[in-house]
Amino acid sequence: MKINLKIITTVLALLMLPLAVNAMEMDDCLGCHSDADEVGEELVIDGDAFTHTVHAEMGCVTCHESITDEHPDDGEAVTSAKCLECHEEVHDEYMTTSHAENASCTDCHNPHQVRGLETVSGANMNQQCSECHENSDVLETHSTWLPQADLHVAKIPCITCHTATDSYEVVLNITEKKNTSTDNEATSSFPSYADLKNYSGEKDIQALIDINEDQHISLAELRTFNLNPAYKNLILAGTLVPTEASHNLGSHDNRYDCTFCHAAGPGSMQTSFLALPTAEGTYSRMTVDEGAMLDTLYGTPNFYMTGSSRSASMNILGLLIICGGFVMPIGHGTLRYLTRKNRKH
Repeated sequence: MKINLKIITTVLALLMLPLAVNAMEMDDCLGCHSDADEVGEELVIDGDAFTHTVHAEMGCVTCHESITDEHPDDGEAVTSAKCLECHEEVHDEYMTTSHAENASCTDCHNPHQVRGLETVSGANMNQQCSECHENSDVLETHSTWLPQADLHVAKIPCITCHTATDSYEVVLNITEKKNTSTDNEATSSFPSYADLKNYSGEKDIQALIDINEDQHISLAELRTFNLNPAYKNLILAGTLVPTEASHNLGSHDNRYDCTFCHAAGPGSMQTSFLALPTAEGTYSRMTVDEGAMLDTLYGTPNFYMTGSSRSASMNILGLLIICGGFVMPIGHGTLRYLTRKNRKH
């Protein structure tokens, strides 16, 4: 077993925090670094975004060990931890990809804003990718081989296809339908926590769907939400996302096989979650009834993945219906042929 000394040191440091007397608290750091006028644009930190990260739980001095109570008057240079000191396995995986030649960890991840997959909506998972990859270029390259490339690029995060993870789940987000003032064309956007509060009123926004507030979305609650006229401008949009983060970025051969996502059988779309924005700018998830993805009429009418709802019994029933439809014309024609001599006169 590989022992990561940095992690052990971090754990010990967290246990010893009540005894520490020579290091600043995080609030002391943010007192200056949340103000651009105080420290400059390059050193400013969004306190609301940072305090909800795993790095914030560790404390500023865990990575910036040289900082003391006398900072910045002591004139000491501020040290920073290297990502691989804690993320060695991720580093080893990432260095085998072509991305490693063009981007370092901090080019894609701001250490003061980094969050896990479960706190990011499927809609904004492409923010890091779009820093380097223009949407028009992505569409052009994918259109050469991918059917309906514009739909795939718009609905699926890049990491769904361009990481080595083989386990996926459906994440639902609430979108808001709006009409443009020029041509009255309807467009959809992802509303913020404040936007959804306009609909929920005094209640928390989860009550928009989670009626009994049990942190679980039932199929009946989905139907109630979809049929509620007060929410006619709110639409559930779904996307397929990995269940865990992977840094094995690149093109994977099995993604060229449509059945990787468009698998037959009702078991392929069982697991799903509803992601709701929080007041802090992150997302929280609630579980959704198994099989909700297959109820395209009332459960998730705006999410349908071709092939995912195929069933062997339904295929057989459909074949019988088609065959039954041919019985009458074929039988009638056959009888007329066999009795043609009786109709000569």
